[in-house]
Amino acid sequence: MPEATASDNGSDGVQIDLFSGNRMANLTSMEKIRLILDGVRDGNIVILEEGLSPDEESKLIEVTMAEISPDEFNGIEIETYPRSQTADQSFLDRLMGRQSTQKLTVIGPANQIQTLHKDENLISALVSRK
Repeated sequence: MPEATASDNGSDGVQIDLFSGNRMANLTSMEKIRLILDGVRDGNIVILEEGLSPDEESKLIEVTMAEISPDEFNGIEIETYPRSQTADQSFLDRLMGRQSTQKLTVIGPANQIQTLHKDENLISALVSRK
């Protein structure tokens, strides 16, 4: 999936940043977290082609909690859509209980994105303007 940015060019739209798995693979865990949080703090919706590892997700939440400020930053909303377990993991990974990071992840400002419905085939969210 190519990397893309949908910009609002000053209108009342919502910017969506799509990051490819290749782009994220070359970053350290803290670089990924900073890239995500910087985008979300700017009011953007960030979509990752491949999700974060469980440790990276935990660290993202930890850093987010430390940065929450009532007047400036309300936190994040994060939803993941896992890909087929059999397609993403080897037999050994499934046997050992290792989780794959092969999942679509949507992250946005907590005050702008609300999950309406989530199941194994669909994430439905309402995105509001700033």
